[in-house]
Amino acid sequence: MKRVLSGIQPTGEIHIGNYLGAIKQWVELGERLGKEAFFCIVDYHALTNPAAYDKDLLAQRTFEAALVNIAAGLDPEKVTLFVQSHVPEHTELSWVFTTLTPLGDLTRMTQFKDKAAKLGSNELIGAGLLMYPVLQAADILIYKADTVPVGEDQLQHLELTREIARRFNGLFGETFPEPQAFLNPEAPRVPGIDGRAKMSKSLGNTIGLLEDERSIWEKIRHLPDDPQRIRLSDPGDPDRTVVFTYLSYFAPKELVEALKEEYRRAGVGTLVVKEILFEQMMRALRPIRERAEALRKDPGYVMDALLEGARRARTVAAATMEEVREKVGLLRPGRVPVYAASV
Repeated sequence: MKRVLSGIQPTGEIHIGNYLGAIKQWVELGERLGKEAFFCIVDYHALTNPAAYDKDLLAQRTFEAALVNIAAGLDPEKVTLFVQSHVPEHTELSWVFTTLTPLGDLTRMTQFKDKAAKLGSNELIGAGLLMYPVLQAADILIYKADTVPVGEDQLQHLELTREIARRFNGLFGETFPEPQAFLNPEAPRVPGIDGRAKMSKSLGNTIGLLEDERSIWEKIRHLPDDPQRIRLSDPGDPDRTVVFTYLSYFAPKELVEALKEEYRRAGVGTLVVKEILFEQMMRALRPIRERAEALRKDPGYVMDALLEGARRARTVAAATMEEVREKVGLLRPGRVPVYAASV
């Protein structure tokens, strides 16, 4: 692993699923790779989500996403943290890739089909939603990243990225690596508070990393219990409730196992377990929340960090784009082309 690239959409509040499933991993990778770890707030991608996109909030959410990542431990002095739209080479390379990507490859993307189905009418489906994975490929390949931390739901997009790299290399010469997926087996797929398989901003089933403590408690208090446990005296199955799933993320293993055993023999009520979960969760999150509050009082630090991150990113991206322009045959400023001999 030499260089990694990963991104997060600023389409709403950063939640514990983002933190446990991605940001903690980013922090660890950043400690290992330093400035070769590129982490991007992908604001252009956010424009493809009509349900979450809000022009009055986009800049605020982008800033907040950066702030939360820094508060959670991502050190902008060590890693390259930046905003996608601050590096225009992303969209330039995306256009080049668009010209090389068959329409059929894009319409077969599972995420496109799922999101298009939710929108219903073709009149509501923006072309950007179709082209999303091409821009994603540009995000990755503009830095010639060899590794991409992803969830299983992004593997199809990453395979398209690899195909785009192969196609470009075949046409214009070896230029891009074929990036590999980094699936961290320890990174959990965090379920939603409604019991669905995944916590998601679009589903509204999240617990925000910086959410008000009283609001978090109300969400925990209303988490679904084992549906087969009717009375307090009934034994329960901890595997049938997200309460214990969340507890396993924040509490010591010994405590979790002891509570599970008590729950199975009806020795502890769900409300008591929820109170312990809240206590353990807040113990883990309070340092992040305190750092976030301090950063809000010093917004210049966050903006300067993003400015410096974009400067570093553009240094790499500009060199890649110059190579791409040369290889695809674009007329370069100040260079008179050599005329091909007439046949």
